[in-house]
Amino acid sequence: MPQYVSIQGFQGSFHEVAARRYFGAQPALLPCATFGAVVAHVVNGTAEAGLMAMENSLAGSILPNYLLLERHAVRVTGEVYLPIHQHLLALPGTTLAEVQAVHSHPMALRQCGEFLDRHPHWKLVETDDTGHSAQLLAEQHTPGVAVVAGAQAAEQFGLQILAPAIHDDPHNYTRFLVLERAETATADPQADKASLYFCAPHAPGSLAAVLTRVAALGLNLSKLQSCPRPRHARTPAGAWHYGFHADVEFDEINQLEALRRDLEAVTEELRVLGAYRRGRMAEETGEETPLLTKEGTLARSAGWGG
Repeated sequence: MPQYVSIQGFQGSFHEVAARRYFGAQPALLPCATFGAVVAHVVNGTAEAGLMAMENSLAGSILPNYLLLERHAVRVTGEVYLPIHQHLLALPGTTLAEVQAVHSHPMALRQCGEFLDRHPHWKLVETDDTGHSAQLLAEQHTPGVAVVAGAQAAEQFGLQILAPAIHDDPHNYTRFLVLERAETATADPQADKASLYFCAPHAPGSLAAVLTRVAALGLNLSKLQSCPRPRHARTPAGAWHYGFHADVEFDEINQLEALRRDLEAVTEELRVLGAYRRGRMAEETGEETPLLTKEGTLARSAGWGG
């Protein structure tokens, strides 16, 4: 069990809830304003693990985070699917008619587009974190300001839920990856999912050749994300070149080894970014509940580092 886990966000954030669900109450959490700082803690050894959001079922992929996986010496060792319930929070006694601006992380605002579009006069202000937005509102008592955040932030900072469940779809999930330092991460013999990064030749049919080999081995491709790649020496001038992030699910770890051998023949670059046990995405539409300790208090009381 790690002593320190770095997360993007602060107290009351969804990263906090996801970290407690995966690691439990013991590790101290190191709050970070950026995802780059999360990865830096892991690489530098100031945190034994990190937790980083990768995609949301409404707002899509967080592309810069895929670049962080490519460019830093980290290994993916787990994943968490967290049901996300976004609420409009305000100071006690505030009414909808008094709201003039809504503050939150840009991904949270995107998840609530339909609700926010019904109030075109509201100014949308992007911030670094949902929980931090709630904390600042509670501390500064700014009139006319509301925030988009979870129920855990309302509870922690004494805010009222002015409008509940304002996300566009009740089945709203965020997928988080657990990261460890590549040099010290240990292999999980019970792994049944892996994250890969590969580059195919810049030629017709090259991506199809990769996908054909995945299918031939009977593996499930659960994610395929393209990311721009710096121009390769063999790429024609003026052409775009892409790298691909892929998640594959398997029954036995030797299937991953077989896939790696097969793909070496049809890729210019191939890396296994991590093999791990797949997370569970339960059909859960009710309010998420932060993990409780045996004393019945919120698990976040176990400590925050930094």
